[in-house]
Amino acid sequence: MTQLEELLTAWIPRQRWFAGKGVPIDALTVESQHVLIPGVPGLRVLVVAVGQKGGTDRYQVLLGLRPQGTLGDELAHATIGVCEPAPAGGPVGGPAYGPSSCAVYDAAHDHEMTARLLDRIAEGRGSGAVRFRRMPGSSIRTGMRSIVLTGEQSNTSLVYGEDYVLKMFRRLWPGHNPDLELTAALAGSPFIARPYGWIEADLPDPVTGEPVATTLAMLQQYLRSATDGWVLAATSVRDLYASPGLAPDEAGGDFTGEAERLGAATAAVHRDLARALPTDVVAPDTQAEMARAMVDRLGAAIAEVSDLAPYAQRLRTAFDAFAEVDAPLPVQRVHGDYHLGQVVRTDVGWVLLDFEGEPAAPVSERQRLSSPLRDVAGMLRSFDYAARHQLTGHDQDEGLAEPARAWALRNREAFCSGYAFGGGIDPEKHQVVLRAFEYDKAVYEVMYEARHRPSWLHIPLDSIAALAN
Repeated sequence: MTQLEELLTAWIPRQRWFAGKGVPIDALTVESQHVLIPGVPGLRVLVVAVGQKGGTDRYQVLLGLRPQGTLGDELAHATIGVCEPAPAGGPVGGPAYGPSSCAVYDAAHDHEMTARLLDRIAEGRGSGAVRFRRMPGSSIRTGMRSIVLTGEQSNTSLVYGEDYVLKMFRRLWPGHNPDLELTAALAGSPFIARPYGWIEADLPDPVTGEPVATTLAMLQQYLRSATDGWVLAATSVRDLYASPGLAPDEAGGDFTGEAERLGAATAAVHRDLARALPTDVVAPDTQAEMARAMVDRLGAAIAEVSDLAPYAQRLRTAFDAFAEVDAPLPVQRVHGDYHLGQVVRTDVGWVLLDFEGEPAAPVSERQRLSSPLRDVAGMLRSFDYAARHQLTGHDQDEGLAEPARAWALRNREAFCSGYAFGGGIDPEKHQVVLRAFEYDKAVYEVMYEARHRPSWLHIPLDSIAALAN
């Protein structure tokens, strides 16, 4: 292991975007170093392979190099360590090539370095190991200082001025990231943030070993006036809790109008995706396979979380009913990880973000066609979360449980009404399919909360209990 790899082995597990937290690293290798700015100060893109429990995940690290002792207070928090320098184009962290060591750090936090990324996307530098692409017809302003957005977990986003956001995909899978693929297909829609360009490099295909163009980052419009959908919904719920005895439609901050408009926007995006990308109809045997996969996930969840066992029969019955539906099931490209945190409210309406799908799944799985009702189910589950999560540890839990259920039901109905009015599949006419997707999502949530947020485990369990009645 090189000196740099030793530093990365200690640094990577502490990063929010690292997916293997709590699991020992068996091996770490810098598979490739792509020089963007040679020398010291310098900038490189690393592809780092991390082995854990017999599997290997690849991560992107934007590595900055500066003379030791020159990072200053602004970049101290981004320090990875001190490494031996190398000649231009050579690997960092090998045998000493220069008279002194250099500091290596996460250059996503270095606005002088990241300004060069924006410059190169604007220029559309399309050759070399790392390629910078500009969307046809796009004009990109340069010379803006970037800052890193806080709060993200699986990726890192840089905001340039008030115009652009560059999302760096930290965990890499060979192929075009679905976020770029679907956003490009939706270009021109008022319900997405406009794409401006992207950065890519080649990764080896896991089966053939052949190089595959892989998305490293995507540049989009920054929606500076936007408000997160989860924040808006949570505010509405707080208003309800602060008004004891009032129905959800009587309390201040009623959310149902927004929920209905969000449903219509979701339907419009699904229609546009169906026009721009492939669609299909699921055969009965394939639908039965989907139902069996749901049953398998339920079994795995019960083995890990015994509190789910009392609802097992009702859940299996719902999955069996889904398997027996004889009506055609249209499938298409969908969002794949849809919830209130993936939408924002702007001055002119709702905008959908983050079409990456489930970040822990390989790109090939995220690109599979699915029913748009899967996205609908994800948003309905999110309404339940918005209503219930504030009850965790609340002194008046029992008294507020009924208003929480009423709020969730009212907004679920409004969203479904807006979705049908906007031209989507009418959820009311496909309750068997919708319920199966909802239950499947709730089972996933039970597993997630048990592993990561045990104090929130009651949320999906309570929802399953309510759905089962």
